[in-house]
Amino acid sequence: MDTLLMATRIRCLHASTSSSALPTRFRSPAIHQLSFSHAHFRSATMNNSVRQSHFPVTRRTTSPTTRGLFSVKASTEESYSPSNRNLIVINSIIVVALAVANRVLYKLALVPMKPYPFFLAQFITFGYVLIYFTILYSRCRLGIVTEEMLSVPKWRFAIIGFLEALGVATGMAAAAMLPGPVIPVLNQTFLVWQLVLAVLILGKRFLLKQIFGCLLVAAGVVVAVSSGSGADQTLSGIGLLWPAVMVASSACQAGASITKEFVFNDAAKRLEGKSLDIFVVNSFGSGFQALFVFLLLPFLSNLKGIPFDSLLPYLKDGAGCFFNTGAKISGCEGAPILPLLYIATNLAFNISVLNLVKISSAIVSSLTVMLSVPLSVYIMSKPLPYLPGGTSLSSNFMMGSIVLVLGLLLYNIPTTTTKPDTKTS
Repeated sequence: MDTLLMATRIRCLHASTSSSALPTRFRSPAIHQLSFSHAHFRSATMNNSVRQSHFPVTRRTTSPTTRGLFSVKASTEESYSPSNRNLIVINSIIVVALAVANRVLYKLALVPMKPYPFFLAQFITFGYVLIYFTILYSRCRLGIVTEEMLSVPKWRFAIIGFLEALGVATGMAAAAMLPGPVIPVLNQTFLVWQLVLAVLILGKRFLLKQIFGCLLVAAGVVVAVSSGSGADQTLSGIGLLWPAVMVASSACQAGASITKEFVFNDAAKRLEGKSLDIFVVNSFGSGFQALFVFLLLPFLSNLKGIPFDSLLPYLKDGAGCFFNTGAKISGCEGAPILPLLYIATNLAFNISVLNLVKISSAIVSSLTVMLSVPLSVYIMSKPLPYLPGGTSLSSNFMMGSIVLVLGLLLYNIPTTTTKPDTKTS
């Protein structure tokens, strides 16, 4: 990786510094709403120093009506121009389509790879590092990625990689101890964590309708994915430890997504309005994630029931089933076509999601991805190649899907502002 990065940086010395500008955003007039306030603990001078830290709070004109830990503030709402909103809608449709295909193809890829899901996960984790850095190197030679883009502080990508690897590790540990239907329900805390971290790290403020819309989306997903589940959904006898670990896993993943949004926002200031190429974030983020996953490999393999001394034979057998060349291996029918289709779709999905984060926000991206959950469940309930048996969906599934869509509409309804009348004499 170091050799490839060095070559990339050398090539960028001769590259053009042109890149597209960030989408133009405008702000609507101040709207009173509930938000966190540190005025009870900090003076105005300390607030100014906080704004100059590595995670600066977006400057806003606020007028607290009450002092204390919570206060009502007048805060500007960030919105988008009509052209940028259309671009976000188009990209959101692409993300939903790829997210649905990604979930369905993952289910199909596990038909031949059912004994080797851990191999598939590690193949993707480490394989994407090579793919992303190869694309980054090519874009640098073409002048799309500049030396200034590569000079973005790398410790932020280390945080992203560490949070994603830690989220995978804690998620695996909790999933091994929790009933299946509980897992997607607890995963919906991801959106709540994003809202909290967006306030704390990015300094964002949300209208009550946006917060309520996000909660409706999460509730809709919970109702949809839990429809038809039986008594094994209860947490009786499990205690609070493993559900808390699963919630912490969602917090790690949410922290990584919010940090990516911060990287894009901060890079716009460093690059004087130019847009940071998404493959810079993808390449270094996935590189650090692979590094931390490699360090956690003994722990992760034991969680999947694979002793570390048996890991190499397991990976070898998994590779044989994945490529399924020469003498066909029994039980690996569908490989390598199905796994390769899933990897290609997953790669396109990851790129499209990060691009949506870049032009909108991490929360908009998460809400878009959540829309794919009931669509995927519906498609997978029908007979598919290699999965001929379909399943019936209860009325709760339709109810949850309706609640989810209502939450999306509520979050995205533009706030109308009344302009003062201008009189001419």
